[in-house]
Amino acid sequence: MNYPVIAEHILATVQGTWWARRRRREDVPPLPPGAVHVFRVGGNYRTFPEGMVFDPAHPDVLDASSVSLVDTRARLVDVDRPLPSLSEADNFTLRASFTCQVTDPVVVARQGVIDVTVPLRAYLMGDSDLPRVSAGHRVEEINAVRTEVGHRMTAYSAIVPPRVAGMNVEFVSAEVHASDDLRNWEQKLRDERRAWELQRGQRDFETQDALRIAELLSQGSDHVDAFGIARKEIDLTEAAARIHRITAEETAHRRTAETAERAHAQTRETAEAQIRRDMLLTLLRQMSGSEYVDYHQVLEQVLRETGGQAAPGVGPAAEAPRMVESGQDRPGRTMAGRDGSGDPQGGFVKDEDDLVD
Repeated sequence: MNYPVIAEHILATVQGTWWARRRRREDVPPLPPGAVHVFRVGGNYRTFPEGMVFDPAHPDVLDASSVSLVDTRARLVDVDRPLPSLSEADNFTLRASFTCQVTDPVVVARQGVIDVTVPLRAYLMGDSDLPRVSAGHRVEEINAVRTEVGHRMTAYSAIVPPRVAGMNVEFVSAEVHASDDLRNWEQKLRDERRAWELQRGQRDFETQDALRIAELLSQGSDHVDAFGIARKEIDLTEAAARIHRITAEETAHRRTAETAERAHAQTRETAEAQIRRDMLLTLLRQMSGSEYVDYHQVLEQVLRETGGQAAPGVGPAAEAPRMVESGQDRPGRTMAGRDGSGDPQGGFVKDEDDLVD
């Protein structure tokens, strides 16, 4: 660090000539802002008068053997010092900050303070009790070390203030840093933790998106189209055409289903009628083999089997009047329907041939 002395240059002797009326020095380096020239003339150091325009023919400039460029502006200077920890493998780093400003450029040039951090580091190393503050702590306890070191440096700078010849130096603050290995390790853990949190956040967002989309889909295609139109991802004309096409397809499908349902109902009715017809034929066959026939009972059974309606083709027969009525026996014949014991049979005929006289 080139502060406060920015540069030092050896100057050659200026020789006079017979054709030059006045000697001039041409090898003086240009002066940066905030700095002054300090010339060494013989054994003395002299500052070029402040506020004057630089004159290369000034006597001090012509007779100088060297020149120093001294920065007189106030600067903030940081100085580091290693501090031990409980582990021999790790150290703390103390970084003390000082404000520095040149008050006497001649003294600074004479002392040759090219790097002000050298005397300030020597000042920090002069506190022999400072390492004891951090030696009992692990590197993970850096916050406690920062507090104790800050208190120690405040007391030390108050009792033994920093001094650099020709400068005003004041202690500002002290910071404690962990070793590079520990800092790199903590940074890696931090990056991994942040990456994991970012990944978890992305998964949560994806889950919420999936739930929202599933809820939207459950409300039907109209809501999906409306959402796409709102986000300008679906064209309104295309959505209307698709809805019209879907509606027409659904209408055609519904009509086809209704036609199939009517055909199925008609087939079922035809099958049921055929079943009733088959049952009636079966009943008539059973009647033909019976010795006694009660047509009222047959009619009731037919109506009961057909659900209270006349079977197809047997309507007129079902409405026929009774063919046998109760009354006196016809003369010349034995009363039909009486058995050997003489008990009446109540209007029954023994054979269908008896119906025809």
